[in-house]
Amino acid sequence: MKIFKEIPTQKPITPLLDSVNFPSDIRSFSLVELQNLANEIREFLLYSVGQSGGHLGGGLGVIELTIILHYIFNTPFDNLVWDVGHQAYPHKILTGRKNKMQTIRKKGGLAPFPSRKESEFDAFGVGHSSTSISAMLGMAIASKESHPEKKHIAVIGDGAMTAGMAFEALSHTGHLKPNVLIILNDNDMSISENIGGLSNYFSRIWASKTYKGIKKSGSSFLKPLPQAYHLARKVETQMKAMVAPGTIFEELGLNYIGPIDGHNLKELKDVISNLKEFEGPQFLHVITKKGAGLDPAEADRIGFHAIGKIQSIKNKKSNQKKYQDVFGDWVVDMANNDEKLIAITPAMREGSGLVKFSEKFPDRYYDVAIAEQHAVTFAAGIATENKKPVVAIYSTFLQRAYDQLIHDVAVQNLDVTFALDRSGLVGEDGPTHSGNYDIAYLRCIPNMVICTPSDENETRKLLTTAYLHNGPASIRYPRGTGPNSNIDKDLKPLKIGKANIINDEDSEIIILNFGTLLNEANEISKELKATLVDMRFVKPLDEKLLSKLLKKAKVFISIEDGSIMGGAGSAVQEFVSKENLNVRSILFGIPDKFIEHASREEMLVEAGLDVENIKSKLSKLL
Repeated sequence: MKIFKEIPTQKPITPLLDSVNFPSDIRSFSLVELQNLANEIREFLLYSVGQSGGHLGGGLGVIELTIILHYIFNTPFDNLVWDVGHQAYPHKILTGRKNKMQTIRKKGGLAPFPSRKESEFDAFGVGHSSTSISAMLGMAIASKESHPEKKHIAVIGDGAMTAGMAFEALSHTGHLKPNVLIILNDNDMSISENIGGLSNYFSRIWASKTYKGIKKSGSSFLKPLPQAYHLARKVETQMKAMVAPGTIFEELGLNYIGPIDGHNLKELKDVISNLKEFEGPQFLHVITKKGAGLDPAEADRIGFHAIGKIQSIKNKKSNQKKYQDVFGDWVVDMANNDEKLIAITPAMREGSGLVKFSEKFPDRYYDVAIAEQHAVTFAAGIATENKKPVVAIYSTFLQRAYDQLIHDVAVQNLDVTFALDRSGLVGEDGPTHSGNYDIAYLRCIPNMVICTPSDENETRKLLTTAYLHNGPASIRYPRGTGPNSNIDKDLKPLKIGKANIINDEDSEIIILNFGTLLNEANEISKELKATLVDMRFVKPLDEKLLSKLLKKAKVFISIEDGSIMGGAGSAVQEFVSKENLNVRSILFGIPDKFIEHASREEMLVEAGLDVENIKSKLSKLL
């Protein structure tokens, strides 16, 4: 493997890669050519991600594996399913998209994850983790009659294997026993450190056609000595237990092979070629290095999981706090003030701003891995023992724990605080990561309090308010930075359900702002000479203020960075209907469609939530 000290800023010379347009082009390559191709892809990947920004570490770790999978299997006829998709950049490079890699995550460019709309080589669209085995199993079952020769492969990471969904799918696969291959890409040594000559040696034996033939025909040509077959199987089981961590997968009904070196092309080629011909579910464990081939990335796997553009990294010297930092400061301050506070995150310590908390309060910090359902019910259990759990979770990931939110928290009215990061349109990661729906799916749940802060200071105040409320409460805030408002360091709560009048123009036009689009709402209100209210709460609404304002108003305008359908504006409409008020409504929010990846600002324009679009629509309606 060629090792790089830094990310290249000049487009590399890649003659072998330039000759490859689709996977079929590499299937005549020699092993030496495949190794040269891996070096060229690694250098090209470093360059292209350096220019565009995006996920880097995972892709660097699976270059050799990606090459061998496309070399051995007849993609796209054979189904290759990537879990999450952070590691799918080499896959995109080999499947007709290398010349578009610098457009990745940009408006109109390549999607940040595998997308069925983008390429026939993307067998399944992903973004959230731990879905690959379930999807692949569905494909295998659906095609077994029409295309029995079709192969099905899932590549899942060790992090994604921490989710219950993955093990549900493994259990079902072991029960149905289709001819599938599951590859565990272990890039964090989280399952095993037993890699080396001995484990590689036994893996080659267990994946050999000769050994498989002996096992399969043990009941025929070993009939005079049936104990020989059982002895061989017993020895295999004992040896696997000694040198490999595969016992649990064997018990689930899969044939475990590994661990093997995920950067050794010959090893991968020999083992996977044999496994392709085996019957039943095969489970191959490969060890890779996240960030492999780039020294700084290998040393800082978290920091190089995803990067911005090289120019942006060099020029970035802003001291402005991100919303996740506002939360991070608040949770440390509140924990100093209240020893009952316990912080929980499903594998999002850095992204949610919990690094300082985890270092200062290690006994009160729990990263439960990619297990959102467990995180919520775990918090519910904590709340029953007179502690105060705070669940730091992305809005899009809380969707995965909806039943637990209702059944385990809300029904029992337990004191759990949900800090919902990445709410609203998130930008380059696209629709799988946008937090568009939390207002809609939370406000229909009894006992919930829903806070929508408008800036950094309001975020801190409403975090305190929600935390000190005795019951389930959520605070939503977006990705990135806000308007850079001054932050009061006190921990005084606001009154639950109390809105804040920004401009009182005694107008017949009322603008109701929910969330961080307050600056846009303020600009609109000044032009219309309208009364502007920062509502702060979706649930409960400030009904007293709404009743006073809307009784004499001709129209109210709601603005929110969330779904129009079932959103905050809809909540006001329901109040108007309940109170039998004669007032017109105009709702601005995210429309009933998935908005594709772009910058957050471009996505807001696409949703019609920028000032110019709002003005244009209002000029026609008012």
